Amino acid sequence: MTPRRVPVLCTVALLLMAGFAGNGCSKADRKDAPATSPPPVAVEVFKAAAADIPEGVEVTGSLVPRFDAEVKSEFPGRIAEIFVTQWVRVKAGAPLARVDMREGEVIVRRAESAVAMSDANLLEASATAGRADRELDRARKLKESGLITQQNLDDAQTQKEASDARVAAARAAAVASGEDLRQAQTHLGKAFIRAPFDGVVAERLVNVGEVVGDMQKVVFRIVNDRLLNLTLTIPSAELASVRIGQPLSFTVDSMPGRTFPAVLRFINPVVNDADRAVKAIAEVNDGGGALKGGLFVNARIVTGRRTSVLRVPRAALLTWDTAGRRAELFVVADNVAKRRAVGTGAVSGDRVEIVSGLAAGEAVIQRGAFNVKDGDRVAVTAAAALPPAGR
Repeated sequence: MTPRRVPVLCTVALLLMAGFAGNGCSKADRKDAPATSPPPVAVEVFKAAAADIPEGVEVTGSLVPRFDAEVKSEFPGRIAEIFVTQWVRVKAGAPLARVDMREGEVIVRRAESAVAMSDANLLEASATAGRADRELDRARKLKESGLITQQNLDDAQTQKEASDARVAAARAAAVASGEDLRQAQTHLGKAFIRAPFDGVVAERLVNVGEVVGDMQKVVFRIVNDRLLNLTLTIPSAELASVRIGQPLSFTVDSMPGRTFPAVLRFINPVVNDADRAVKAIAEVNDGGGALKGGLFVNARIVTGRRTSVLRVPRAALLTWDTAGRRAELFVVADNVAKRRAVGTGAVSGDRVEIVSGLAAGEAVIQRGAFNVKDGDRVAVTAAAALPPAGR
């Protein structure tokens, strides 16, 4: 049995030696092969560029209509007709409602009759005065011929003067009756309640059949929504740079992305003791009617202009110490991302001024930086232009 085991043991030994030799070759081969590098990270960059930008003061405020009228009826009576409803646009002088005018019509007809009577009295007095003039002329000629006495001439003169006085009285009465008629017609015209200016009927506070004429009762509220006042709150520390006539731009939360212009027209000379701020009013001409009274506003008053200012979006900053005015961002050179510290300056909307550490023309990572480490190779997918700043 011993001679049979020897060949088997020799075969196993040879197989083990071959395995060890094979393992030694594989390790050597792996050691000599080059290491595989990670793929470049896809990023989007923009070229930093200097530009002239306006300087300004950030303020808040609210919009109010410049013209807002509470319309009341000057004519006492019962509402007979209503011509408009709420939220419709009206022109100045357009009728809004009509009060029952039957009593006023009676007064006008009575005044017209008085005018006619005054005119007739004036005609009669004028005729009498003409006859007195002729009698006086005749009496003068007769006196010159010695046919009448001085007493007759004096009587004719007296009649002439009395006739002139009656004409003057009749003329004054005619003028007075004419004024009464015009007053009655004006009073009757007030039976129509009219819009005081171009605008929108914000509220209708009366119905057909209601009695009006009490000057405390408001029947309509008219608002001009095309001319608005922007009431602003300016910190007293910024007053040195704010002047009447300066332009400003503002946004409202209800219309994101839209910017509206205005002009500063008035600055209160008194500082509010409570918040050490000053109220100011800007003029807004909203021809399109997009804005409404009561909207809250974020505004920027343009106080000057700075040249060659380098700015980046907030999204490009990796870290930002606002108090210390320091930040970090990634700059790409030769397809390699380099983390760099920069100095920051003024902030306007989503733009941050870079005062040091970055030069115009350098490529800054705008998107994809969260996947990048300092020294990583990157693949630029798009060289984006710096998007336009908000305000």
